[in-house]
Amino acid sequence: MTTPLDHVHQLLADFGSAQTGLADNVLYYESQKRPASIGVSTPPEMRELLAEIGWCRVYVDSVEERLDIEGFQMSGQSTADERLWEWWQANRLDEMSSYAHTEALIHGRAYIVVSAPDPEDPLADPDVPVIQVESPSTMWAEIDYRTHRAKRAIRVIKGDTPYGTPVPDYITIYLPDSTTGYVQGGPDGWRVDFHVQHDLGVVPVVPLLNRARLTERYGRSEITPELRSVTDAGARTMMNMQATAELMAAPQRLLFGVKPEEIADDPTNKRKVFEAYIARILAFEDPEGKATQWSAAELRNFTTVMEELAKQAATYTGLPPQYLAFASDNPASAEAIRSSESRLVKKAERKQRIFGGPWEQAMRIALLIMDGQIPKDARRMEVLWRDPSTPTFAAKADAVVKLATATTPDGRPIVPVERARIDLGYSAEERRPRV
Repeated sequence: MTTPLDHVHQLLADFGSAQTGLADNVLYYESQKRPASIGVSTPPEMRELLAEIGWCRVYVDSVEERLDIEGFQMSGQSTADERLWEWWQANRLDEMSSYAHTEALIHGRAYIVVSAPDPEDPLADPDVPVIQVESPSTMWAEIDYRTHRAKRAIRVIKGDTPYGTPVPDYITIYLPDSTTGYVQGGPDGWRVDFHVQHDLGVVPVVPLLNRARLTERYGRSEITPELRSVTDAGARTMMNMQATAELMAAPQRLLFGVKPEEIADDPTNKRKVFEAYIARILAFEDPEGKATQWSAAELRNFTTVMEELAKQAATYTGLPPQYLAFASDNPASAEAIRSSESRLVKKAERKQRIFGGPWEQAMRIALLIMDGQIPKDARRMEVLWRDPSTPTFAAKADAVVKLATATTPDGRPIVPVERARIDLGYSAEERRPRV
């Protein structure tokens, strides 16, 4: 029979194993990853010139910027549910959901945690559940193969230590029937800090997975291996270009038959000799003195390589050319810009569909916690997302007005007025009926 401490030890081991690769994901996102190979033509001393290429962050942020939730709509309702939106706002999920989406895109997973309001918290509203988001660096959930839901989960808070690797000093175990907090101590290494017997029948943790597959339950990073490879190649190319610019960007002069004292008044002072050497005009009295010059190094081959690598990055990510700065000098028309964003918009729509399910499940668990049951109309709840495309407001308004005023043969409008207001970008608060 599994004991509470068995859950602790097993989940801690799983949590530790799941940390593999997370630090590398962050390094690529923050443009701090240093490629292992820096090129055979560049001396090791110039490693500091290795540029930080931010294509990974541009891609992740470009997708996340188009993932904005504007409400939740129950089955059979024509307007957004005010109560769920109140919970959303009270938990600051406007901004926290953005953090969760970013973590899921970077690492392949994030987590939504739902709990009852804390009666001892003076700032807590007793009618509003607590909905938080967690990074995979602080949480791990074991997913059930049969239900595809969390089977059990652990949240880890690591202590601050000036030496060695931080170790967990506080953990929370989430099970279908209870939530228990542990602190370090006691004969078995952990002692119970609090215990809540909620008997929900489900774990109040919802994984927010990115790029999950039928054979990959825990998601994958949006920073794919091919995007990492072109980012590394871009960093090395930029480093080689800087090294070439440092050494050979200026024309090199070669002087024959000229003594050092003829170049500067103090030939023992190397700085004066150098300053005289790089002067625009060099005049010598010695008729035998000659000067020749090598042409400066051509850097266009590096910029051509960078442009090709940027195109490869665009191929892998679907980013428009102007996002990676290899578009033509002539500004594109509005139609051309929208056409170039078609893949990015479609990708954002797919992410909305993938991330919408976990948010709906989190709200159902919140209803279960607060009401003791999930209403029937919540089984078919729908997340209302903002349009991920970027049409002009005039074009959007024109299209919405035409749809809202056009009618079917039986006299009904093609789209309800509420839907028209959502398409125009009105928030749930702005759409609320006024008395």
